[in-house]
Amino acid sequence: MEDRTALVTGAAGGIGAATARALAAEGIRVAAVDVAEDRLAAEAARLRAGGLPVTAFPADVTDAGRVEATVAAVEHELGPIGLLVNAAGVLRTGPALDLGDADWSSTFAVNTTGVMHVSRAVVSRMVPRRRGAVVTVASNAGFVARQGMAAYGASKAAAIMFTKSLALEVARYGIRCNVVAPGSTDTPMLRGMWAGGDGASVTIGGDPDAYKVGIPLRKIADPSDIADAVVFLLSDRAGHITMHDLTVDGGATLGA
Repeated sequence: MEDRTALVTGAAGGIGAATARALAAEGIRVAAVDVAEDRLAAEAARLRAGGLPVTAFPADVTDAGRVEATVAAVEHELGPIGLLVNAAGVLRTGPALDLGDADWSSTFAVNTTGVMHVSRAVVSRMVPRRRGAVVTVASNAGFVARQGMAAYGASKAAAIMFTKSLALEVARYGIRCNVVAPGSTDTPMLRGMWAGGDGASVTIGGDPDAYKVGIPLRKIADPSDIADAVVFLLSDRAGHITMHDLTVDGGATLGA
């Protein structure tokens, strides 16, 4: 995968930052995109200080015009984008009947519409080059019901199906699109859901009252675990894989 350019959204932290780091370690030029400009700049600077080719491009994936301009800037500065990772995401929790319109709209704006904006801008440029690979980072909540996560799960389910449908349409051009569906991963998003100091043990052990099994591997994923799966699906080693949904959750969804 050397001498290619990758665009990674949500790259200021968590899974997005881990993926940017993993791709750059493979010799790939990485355009790191995130709406959190200060955190993105700090993360990119830290990676560059380690000798990794990462450049920050602040952008809001919910803004179609900004996305198009950013993608154009990346191609001008770093070269044709051959790899795309849609890792930007937000979480709004709460009972489905209590969800406000703003929470619902903002969740879909980033997790679903943002995926469409970035994929459209990048893949439309891949088509005439007849080459490229896309991975959307979704969630196992996109196909297994979770209490208090109706908006998040629905948005991820939509992102999964958008990515697979896009994959079907662009397969004739040699472009592959796949999904990585993480489970509980040690990120600020997960830690923000923990009510007390025993959040990790509860996550691993499960919650029968919420109809949620635990994690059979008895551990929470590190962001690098998810990044490794993303890098594999982007690589030529996965050259005959498309429209696939790779679940990385330690068995939490029991193979569903």
